[in-house]
Amino acid sequence: MPEFVASLLAAAAFCLTLLTLNALTRLLIQAHVAPSDLGESGLLQVGGALLVARAAYRRAPRRHPG
Repeated sequence: MPEFVASLLAAAAFCLTLLTLNALTRLLIQAHVAPSDLGESGLLQVGGALLVARAAYRRAPRRHPG
């Protein structure tokens, strides 16, 4: 069960981070701060979301043997 909770937290962190980064990217492009080549759901956004999901997975409660 703890592995399920950790995976669920990591998936939620990934989705929320990706949505947030995509919205931020859209705002930056519309404000002409970021280059127009920077697209939503690009490598930068997905990579950032993966890093946050990995951190969430590692910090999730786990059952320790023993």
